[in-house]
Amino acid sequence: MSCTASGVADALRAAAAVVAEHRVELIELDRAIGDGDHGENMNRGFTAIVSALDTAVPETPGAVLKLAATTLISKVGGAAGPLYGTAFLRASTAVGSELDTAAVVAGLRAALEGVQARGKAVEGDKTMVDALIPAVAAAEQAAGTEGADIAAVLSAAADAAAKGAESTVDLVARKGRASYLGERSAGHLDPGARSTALLLGSFARAAR
Repeated sequence: MSCTASGVADALRAAAAVVAEHRVELIELDRAIGDGDHGENMNRGFTAIVSALDTAVPETPGAVLKLAATTLISKVGGAAGPLYGTAFLRASTAVGSELDTAAVVAGLRAALEGVQARGKAVEGDKTMVDALIPAVAAAEQAAGTEGADIAAVLSAAADAAAKGAESTVDLVARKGRASYLGERSAGHLDPGARSTALLLGSFARAAR
């Protein structure tokens, strides 16, 4: 079973609604250890994605993801724009014209590699990578299960991302603005990891 371009567009619209719903939460998480703009930036970016999709939906899943990428890069400030933009851009190349289970896994893997190439973060640095690494591993494992569909793969990724995001509470930040706080960054959930988990959870629900 594969997903069409319009299905990917619908998933992005659903994600935009989730980002809007959690905008204040993301602002407050970022205010604790960053500069407080993550929720506003993410909301601006996904609102712009929806506006672009309302104008025209590209013909392939990969092209829809590329539209999301270029929109985020051009509209979102801070670290979120380049990092999420790169994630969607790499995913768009990996997905191409058909989005099936294998393409979803390849897209998630490419997104992770793009984020790490751009941000130079590794597991344990207290960033969105701490949600993405377990998400990709869970997606790859789920895809190896007989009869696994896109929804099952994304659900496994989302569950793992949520746990990965929670694991950032105890970590001391080694990247980004939060790293300036040193030990004081411990005890706070990383906003980038939280937004990553929110997006993957939204994509999983859309697939189901």
